[in-house]
Amino acid sequence: MSAALTAAIEGLDVLIIEKTPFVGGSTAVSGGAVWIPNNDQAAGLGHADTPDQAKLYLDQIVGNWSSDTMKRAFLDAGPAMLGYFERHTQVKLVARAYSPDYYPATPGASLGGRSLDPLPFDGRTLGKDFARLRDPLKEFVVLGGMMVTMTDVQHLLKVTSSFASWRHGMAMVLRYAGDRLRYRRGTRLVLGNALAGRLFKSVLDRQIPVLTETPARRLVFDGGQVTGIVVDHEGREIAIRTRRGVVLATGGFPHDPERRKAFLPDGIGLWSMAPEGNSGDGLRLGEAVGAAVRQENSSNIFMTPVSILTRSDGEVVKYPHLVWDRAKPGLMAVNGAGRRFVNEATSYHEFGLAMVEGDKTQPTIPAVLICDAAFLKRWGLGLALPGGRPFRHLVEAGYLFEAPTIPDLARQLSLPADALADSVARFNRYAKQGRDPDFGKGGNAYNRYLGDAEATGGNPCLGPLDQAPFYAVKVYPGDIGTAGGIVTDGHARALDAEGRVIPGLYASGNDMNSVMGGTYPGPGITLGPAMTFGYLAGKDLARQPLGA
Repeated sequence: MSAALTAAIEGLDVLIIEKTPFVGGSTAVSGGAVWIPNNDQAAGLGHADTPDQAKLYLDQIVGNWSSDTMKRAFLDAGPAMLGYFERHTQVKLVARAYSPDYYPATPGASLGGRSLDPLPFDGRTLGKDFARLRDPLKEFVVLGGMMVTMTDVQHLLKVTSSFASWRHGMAMVLRYAGDRLRYRRGTRLVLGNALAGRLFKSVLDRQIPVLTETPARRLVFDGGQVTGIVVDHEGREIAIRTRRGVVLATGGFPHDPERRKAFLPDGIGLWSMAPEGNSGDGLRLGEAVGAAVRQENSSNIFMTPVSILTRSDGEVVKYPHLVWDRAKPGLMAVNGAGRRFVNEATSYHEFGLAMVEGDKTQPTIPAVLICDAAFLKRWGLGLALPGGRPFRHLVEAGYLFEAPTIPDLARQLSLPADALADSVARFNRYAKQGRDPDFGKGGNAYNRYLGDAEATGGNPCLGPLDQAPFYAVKVYPGDIGTAGGIVTDGHARALDAEGRVIPGLYASGNDMNSVMGGTYPGPGITLGPAMTFGYLAGKDLARQPLGA
């Protein structure tokens, strides 16, 4: 949608084709953060930034996994993209006053300003097309369809103890109750659903046609350039001729088993949070006309630990342990030997990498997240929601493990009881001291940002496991999208194996090989580049000579 909007604003005729019945893709089910260094809002929040500072940070984290050309293209165009969309579309983003980069001690890192969130969006303004906007993940809603942010959850947990929280919560619930009289879910959209909704409303405002349930079959390649695309629409193939070009943005290959097997380490199953329609179509279309698809990245997926519930009817529910529970005081992660292996408060991507690396020497897939009764009530654990919500069904389903003692929990999990008891005792000593010398939980600004904001001790990420019963869930190295993709230049133009531009072909989003090279520098490093290189593709298309 970013590419389509830019091209349309620049005066081109645009068509969006979508394989599934729904618009929004991975964006609609995401947290919605957009990472754009040196944006116009950052300085006003006390985080003055420069392209050189951001480049220094990317050089430290991304290194040679991405070229200077691609890094500079992103850093230079990102702020311009934000201003362009602010002026011409419904997209409204607000920078976070405090949101550390994921490696905050690294030269060039920032403690805030670089990540932006979409303002809440009223889905009712989409009219009948609200039904075509992809639903958010079920884990991002409460009461069956009311979207919530982390701030909303904090208020809802305090509705009986704070008047401000009661007022906030009541306004949300009353709005949602009214929505359910007319809609199948709430219309107050937040997170990635708000961003997708704002983009979609902008597309509708520009009268850009969107053909849903229209999978792409092949590109038309004529005279050494892409001149069209063949799609399957309403049961028949249609060849669509293009005068400027085609932008591939099909969401990467998270649900392509063959490419996952070829691109990912052993031991990683099909544990993706991305929509199932994202099955590698764009990469296959590009390869068929000579586009290079890169496999040599730091990682070919953006990782997150995922817990899995199999319901009695066979439905599989995956929960991504992104930012809510792992950094809080009183949660510990162990491997199959009953030993800690990672800083639990590290980024979701680093946690996933640690599982894969640890599994090379000791069983670490699955790993186990462990907490006590006090933690479960206050913070929840995966699908076991906080605030004393019912969870017995999760125990009976084999998702949540419950035991009166740590040795009993170890036996349920098939872990060495002595080792687990020793790990818990060691963890509890560190919690009392307020320092984790083994893995440094709570040792940097990013950890503490996600810890307990109301903690009175010296470390908001450390707390004991000492109130029986004890609980655990198993987690697997899942993903929120893919990083390996079509190689492009700084204008999002697809390149062949020799580095030559393929005229008429562009790639953006997760179809484009990540400008981060499969690393994860901060919150929003998929959506920020997706919007930026979509914008760059649209701008470049407008500069191309008119085709036949």
